[in-house]
Amino acid sequence: MIEIKFRGRGGQGAVSASEILGRALFLDGKYPQCFSLFGGERRGAPVVGFLRVDEEPILLKCQIYHPDHIIIFDPSLINEDEILQELKPGGMVLVNINEEMDFLQSLRKFKIGFVNASLIAKDTGVGSTLNTVMLGAYIHLTNLVKMDTLVEAVKTMVPSKMEENIQAVKEGYRQVKIFEVEE
Repeated sequence: MIEIKFRGRGGQGAVSASEILGRALFLDGKYPQCFSLFGGERRGAPVVGFLRVDEEPILLKCQIYHPDHIIIFDPSLINEDEILQELKPGGMVLVNINEEMDFLQSLRKFKIGFVNASLIAKDTGVGSTLNTVMLGAYIHLTNLVKMDTLVEAVKTMVPSKMEENIQAVKEGYRQVKIFEVEE
């Protein structure tokens, strides 16, 4: 089983990203389980989405405390101590940032991907919603689902600005970088 945590702010698409990826995994014949943690927060408040996926039906009904992967939509939500405590050994972090940052040094035992999702979303016309960009970057790093399957899920779950969102997926996939720490 793979467990994924999506951290973002209301309006960035972190929760919908978990749902879109869940749909793609379902289309691929896997068993996804999506859920989120947020209350009546306003746009811009921190939100957390979760996704489990397995080859077998998932019977767990609890929060994900130690994810395999963490996807961070807003760099202000990066908490190194939390990542170090939560992420499973050998885990992966994907961050929306515009350049490699010094904080990444402390996370060198994990695979780290970074992409300037905010710029890509703006350039492709999807605005401030980063879900499709981040998912394109994520599937490049993990190969968890094929591009065609993710695009199919985007078509069914994000019918507005469909072409822009498909382009955002492809640009996220193309532009993600893996942070390599020099030892």
